[in-house]
Amino acid sequence: MDGLLQALGAPRRREILALVRRRERGAGEIHRALGDVTFGAVSQHLGVLERAGLVTARREGRRRLYRARPKGLGPLKEWLDSMWDDALVSLKRLAEAEDGGAAGVEEAGEGLRPALPARRRGRRREE
Repeated sequence: MDGLLQALGAPRRREILALVRRRERGAGEIHRALGDVTFGAVSQHLGVLERAGLVTARREGRRRLYRARPKGLGPLKEWLDSMWDDALVSLKRLAEAEDGGAAGVEEAGEGLRPALPARRRGRRREE
């Protein structure tokens, strides 16, 4: 997954990926769409995206046509989903601890914090 994150880490590569997301495009067309980058740089970016599994390339005569490969994002999606699942489990435990009148403190290794006391609404009375 490191190669995938490295490939997505460059804003220009994300821009290229967006260009080939909906339809195939040749390297020259991508180069013209970007405007302020050399053809050689576009070619290098496409190579990084291809090696990371984010785009596929096919030959048509002398041209290479590139298209986004959505399945290439699968490992990143799975990792993000697992992180989200862990966060939801932690939130559920905190909510259950508050509802049950427990102190609201969970295991430290899971990144949970003690539950805060409920705030009073309204203003304090002056004495």
